[in-house]
Amino acid sequence: MSKIILTKNKIQLNQDLKISPFRKEIRNTSPHKHDNYFEIVYLSEGSGVHSIDSQEYTVKPPVIFLIRKEQIHHWALTAEPNGYVLIIKKSFIDNCLDRELQNLLAKLSYHTSLELADETSINQLFELLCKEKTDAEQGQLIHEGLLKALLAKILIASKPLNSKRNIPLNLYQSFQELLRGDLPLRNNVTFYAKQLNTSSQNLNIICRKANDQSAAEVLAEFIIKEAKRLLIYTDNTISEIAFELNFSDSSHFVKYFKRFTNTTPKVFRESQN
Repeated sequence: MSKIILTKNKIQLNQDLKISPFRKEIRNTSPHKHDNYFEIVYLSEGSGVHSIDSQEYTVKPPVIFLIRKEQIHHWALTAEPNGYVLIIKKSFIDNCLDRELQNLLAKLSYHTSLELADETSINQLFELLCKEKTDAEQGQLIHEGLLKALLAKILIASKPLNSKRNIPLNLYQSFQELLRGDLPLRNNVTFYAKQLNTSSQNLNIICRKANDQSAAEVLAEFIIKEAKRLLIYTDNTISEIAFELNFSDSSHFVKYFKRFTNTTPKVFRESQN
């Protein structure tokens, strides 16, 4: 049977934002990605494992999980969960005029799992968002206000977010958004610098300041992650994956993959079975 990556869509076409209680009957799910939206999962109760891009995270509430649209994840829970699921489409952010709300979302999107030191007000804000059912213009304003308060509180109450990134990251964020966007990945820093109307040297400096990585290293991280997803979750050949990732030939892709992982795509795929 052909292996494909399952794509789930848990939000209606005419919705930009959706929040609902975490379904208590959820225990085990198949690996899947989301249909072009960002998902924030808050668990106040539960136990087990949450796998995101083949990395396993132990569920120790209170905890926040953040799943970007390109990531593949699945649950293996061993106790009844309690919490909320918040889905945010890009269209919601595009219609939002509050730049600070956009910045808060960008900061959160760098992380995958956040341990919460204080959950009281976070739980209340999730509950308020879940109960708020207003329409159109008024709904957008109310949702933006509650969402902004929620995201700010998560940033304050979570431990990992106090470690670094205290500088303006607009260009770095734009670079990340390009890499996560709909354009096919290209192993070419100059291409992305031109898209961002800057030089390769400046993009490199910004990446160094933001994440202690060169622009090439940031790009390579995205390419390798996508390659691993395709190797694990599809039955595409090595040549097909090389073509999809814009490598000139499969041998170039194999050398590139081995340089960053110390193994070949073939051996990596076999190790996942």
